[in-house]
Amino acid sequence: MHGGAGREGAEERAPRRAGVARAVEVGWEVLARGGSALEAVIEAVVVLEDDPHFNAGLGSVLTVEGTLEMDASVMAGETLAAGAVGAVAGVANPVRLARAVLAEGREVLLVGEAAAALGERHGLPRCAPEALVTEEARRRWRERRPPTGETVGAVARDGTGHVAAATSTGGVAGKRSGRVGDSAVIGAGTYADDRLGAGSATGPGEAIIRLCLVRSALELTGRGLDPAWVAEHALAELERRLGAAAGLILIDVAGRVGIAHTTEAMAAAWRSDETGRTLLVG
Repeated sequence: MHGGAGREGAEERAPRRAGVARAVEVGWEVLARGGSALEAVIEAVVVLEDDPHFNAGLGSVLTVEGTLEMDASVMAGETLAAGAVGAVAGVANPVRLARAVLAEGREVLLVGEAAAALGERHGLPRCAPEALVTEEARRRWRERRPPTGETVGAVARDGTGHVAAATSTGGVAGKRSGRVGDSAVIGAGTYADDRLGAGSATGPGEAIIRLCLVRSALELTGRGLDPAWVAEHALAELERRLGAAAGLILIDVAGRVGIAHTTEAMAAAWRSDETGRTLLVG
């Protein structure tokens, strides 16, 4: 689980780490009762979408026009089924909306009003867009200050060996209305394949999209390379070629984990049968 790579104020450190630890525990509970990796990553991401300390769902950053538009995606490694939404508003949990797109199996990416309407058909209630705007997000918008975190995301491998990934974000501060970042782009911010592993990225979406960051990294884990090394290598390549700092979490087909960031901070946590408890990173 990651809670976004970027800057972090001292007052944000404790609540953000508590948030990612809580999210990991929720995902772990899903796996412990025999749930799928896909269900686990969705439920984990929902925890952070509902937490105003993160830039996803409640507390998302605002566009330059002062509105809120969110992106999210999910992918299941067993079937390569994927669903994504971009520039959506009035939906409390965009990751559930992305899951609804996956469930229909017709499109992979839907944006704006069409995505929100699909969610209603799947029983996802709408909310007033203003209900997701926190006073902190409004203050940062007025002062033209960036958020303390970026995207949130989760990866998991379940008891049957299947992997999944999910990512959700409010986007980058100061973005223009209609901008869609890497969190809605399969292969860039999110990817899962039972033959390779699963990953979720966080950082400047335009750079992550151009390098197809997560899919490129998973090509290396698919060759048996250690995900911890791969995550560091992929971010170094992103910085070398595009001058961008970001964060990345990976899990391979054996359940090995890689967590890395080249930004100032990135709250992250993970758990496995071997650890027996949730471990905080960063």
